[in-house]
Amino acid sequence: MRNENTFGLHFTLRIGRAVREKFPIYARIVVNKSRCELALKCHVRKEDWNGIKGAAKPATEELRLLNSYLEEVRGKLVKQYRALHITDSVITAEAVKNGYLGLGEKERKYTLMWVVEEHNQKMIKSLRPGTMKNYHTTAKYLRTFINKKFNRTDIYLKDLNYEFISNFDHFVRTNSIKENDPCTNNGTMKHMERLKKMVNWAVKNDWLEKNPFINYHLKFNRHERDCLNEFELSAIECHPLENPMLRRVRDLFIFSCYTGLAYVDLVQLTPQEIITGIDGVKWIKTSRGKTGVAVNIPILQPAGVILDEFTKDTGAPMRETVFPKISNQEMNRSLKLIAEICGIKKYLTFHLARHTFATTVTLMNGVPIETISKLLGHTKLSTTMIYAHVTQSKIGMDMELLQNKLNDNDGKVKMITIK
Repeated sequence: MRNENTFGLHFTLRIGRAVREKFPIYARIVVNKSRCELALKCHVRKEDWNGIKGAAKPATEELRLLNSYLEEVRGKLVKQYRALHITDSVITAEAVKNGYLGLGEKERKYTLMWVVEEHNQKMIKSLRPGTMKNYHTTAKYLRTFINKKFNRTDIYLKDLNYEFISNFDHFVRTNSIKENDPCTNNGTMKHMERLKKMVNWAVKNDWLEKNPFINYHLKFNRHERDCLNEFELSAIECHPLENPMLRRVRDLFIFSCYTGLAYVDLVQLTPQEIITGIDGVKWIKTSRGKTGVAVNIPILQPAGVILDEFTKDTGAPMRETVFPKISNQEMNRSLKLIAEICGIKKYLTFHLARHTFATTVTLMNGVPIETISKLLGHTKLSTTMIYAHVTQSKIGMDMELLQNKLNDNDGKVKMITIK
């Protein structure tokens, strides 16, 4: 049967990587339309190299020995190509190179991008679409980085090391997927965090012996989350709005301010998740869409008024959800208009309602941080601390309570013994 594969091999210098005026020699392997290069770990001066022949000029004994070595490498690579052809294997330039390097089937299989794709395929039903979108963006960064750094489409897991991790960190910071939209420090850390999770997954599966992230530490910049104060919240609640869409968005935003529900949980809330306790108080009994953590939230009076407005019988067709579905983008666009109308200078987004619930509605009214954590559906108290601001007025209120406890009925200060 006629061999339809094409095989080519040429030795070349890697210009730009000189070591003491000598350049590294690479074997360029071409099979059909696939191409790769193999570093031979030997160097030669540029003036001693014949680029057309792909060999050293045999001017000295050392250069003649170098040519003998190159011919030996050529013979071994040709032998690997023929072995693949005889065994009816898939023949690529990478496969010829792997055979020469003595890589086994297992080592050839486990590459970084293979792990990334395998992870994303397995997690597609476990993670939300928005989270999967972020993983795909990280994968795009990795492909671009590997191509620019190594002139390849992939690298073996065994080649992952701290240098690769730190170089990828720098690449993400200095190169943007979207034009003129570079990653911030925290954006970079999120990409590194996703890569770390996938590498840890490979280690747990025994595909990688040593974890290259051992000496790498994620360093997020902690920013104080903004929220509405009581006056700004009241301004939005009471300001008349003529536009029906703005009124609807305002109502959903205020409902979130008094319940702490995130956008995805609010728009997916069903009538079955609204229950009435034995004391007649209505509760929201649901699970967070992001984490699946169960939350039970008593419905405060301002939220109850809004809920009644959306659930009363108006003759309109019944919805599967309590509230009409409005996209997050439309919500945020409308909230910017509402902020302008109400004279609020803060950057208003729907998630700001969750911050407001954690701080202005609950913490400022004496609700313990542990209770707030449960209402928000957090599994760690440290996560709640990001939302719950300890404001100046809250500090003043706490110190006033402390002063009242220290003072007795006669206004004298009780002595506290510190042991």
